[in-house]
Amino acid sequence: MARLYVLLFLVQIVLAVCALISCLSAEEGQVRGLPRIAWVLVILIFPLVGSIAWFVAGREPAAGRPRGAGPLGRPPAERRRPVAPDDDPEFLSSLAERSREQDRELFRRWEEDLRRREDDLRRKEGDPPREDDRPGA
Repeated sequence: MARLYVLLFLVQIVLAVCALISCLSAEEGQVRGLPRIAWVLVILIFPLVGSIAWFVAGREPAAGRPRGAGPLGRPPAERRRPVAPDDDPEFLSSLAERSREQDRELFRRWEEDLRRREDDLRRKEGDPPREDDRPGA
């Protein structure tokens, strides 16, 4: 008989701990009937009855929410979560465009530098610079 009492006591403690965790982790909109602190006190003072009362009347039932709804009861499409930069298609396309612009600018500067060096070499050798290869011509 003593084993049965120990087993029932352990079940009561586990139920109270689960109810406390559920109560403390519930969103503000999911707590019904009493304020959260009152539910915590009821669960602590009357572990068995308070725990059962929390699961029956204290929290919003999961069946009341639409299937696939998040913790606030709205479908995921209605919730706007911030998108990480590496998941945002607009950000990724702007990175690609910026990279292409930088590549074009770098290529343009390299071409100008190459033409300038060729012109300097031609002047040193005494040849006039070519007219068709001048930048801006």
